[in-house]
Amino acid sequence: MSHQKIHAIEYIRGISMLGVIGIHTGAYSLANPFVNVHLFAALEIFTRFSVPIFFFVSAFGLFRNQDLFTKIDYLQFMKRRLRTVFIPYIVWSFIYMIHYTWISGDSAPWRPSTLLQYLTFGLASYQLYFLVILLWFYSLMPLWRLIVRLISPKPLKYLGVMLILQILFNYYSSYLLVPNFTNHYLNIAIQHRLSYWVFHYIFIFLLGAVCAVHYHKFLAYLEKYRRGINWSFIISLTGLLSFYYFLLYAKGYTPEQAVNTAHQLSPIGVIYTLTATLFFFNLFSYKSLSKGTSNLLSALGKHSYLVYLVHPLVMYYLITFIAKTGKLMTAAVTITFYLFTVWFSMLFSIMIEKISNAVPFVGTLLNGSPGSKKAKQAA
Repeated sequence: MSHQKIHAIEYIRGISMLGVIGIHTGAYSLANPFVNVHLFAALEIFTRFSVPIFFFVSAFGLFRNQDLFTKIDYLQFMKRRLRTVFIPYIVWSFIYMIHYTWISGDSAPWRPSTLLQYLTFGLASYQLYFLVILLWFYSLMPLWRLIVRLISPKPLKYLGVMLILQILFNYYSSYLLVPNFTNHYLNIAIQHRLSYWVFHYIFIFLLGAVCAVHYHKFLAYLEKYRRGINWSFIISLTGLLSFYYFLLYAKGYTPEQAVNTAHQLSPIGVIYTLTATLFFFNLFSYKSLSKGTSNLLSALGKHSYLVYLVHPLVMYYLITFIAKTGKLMTAAVTITFYLFTVWFSMLFSIMIEKISNAVPFVGTLLNGSPGSKKAKQAA
């Protein structure tokens, strides 16, 4: 397969980053006891594909130019992944822990047992768990290569079976599994399962791998079934929203309880993730975008990693400012909060990129990548 840049992947990365910020904005909007439940749905339900689709994108990038029948240099592979993910994960974990201790005076996270839990499960900040799961996916790369090689002759058949198994497993983990064992450490491991169990996202990860290996067939499939893909996206989104509103109005759930039930690991949430992935890949592969839209999506995709890492800090200071002004998180304030979070996070990423061009070590620590082209070639 050629090394030609696939713009759809970059655009999806940017869209997903916006979705993640939307989800976290929705959480802050709950500070208003009379939260707009429809805006809350837009921020929390429509965006539910955001985290899982990142695993699709990650797998697609890993497998795009993979030769499944040659031996992988596992040590070299892991060395690169530890640089791009593990180093920023540790650095940002300490940044968030130092910040927490600075603003609260609480040194509890630095106790050895607590620190171990924080770093094991990505607890230093609520978005860092994604990097923990990603590291687990990387560490099991030989297994994924074997599975993709085995299912490649009949990918649709095997992916269909995996989808069913994924729905069943996620349902059990989300709604039935309770950390109520006699062993304390087992309870902790089960309690934090969403922070490190790759099992929750195996299907979407392997889907990304298979689509990369069979890229041209995948494109042909998207083009052939374009209308069906569009309708399946609309129907699954309608289903997820209907579930949310059912929980609100028929079951009497609070908005927070509703989104904690109608999430991406629910049966309809898994289906919605699949259809959203196909929809956006299809849209960005065949839809002619204006130059402005293309440039915007490219910029969002390019800076998505650092934006993902820094945006909770930006949100903290924005919400602190809003609280000092005495404003409620009305719909207008919530939307403004969201836009400013994206804006300041992007500015931070651009600033770090410029600094890294002069001091590549900064880029390695914060972004897992030296800034300058020369440094990147030498890395």
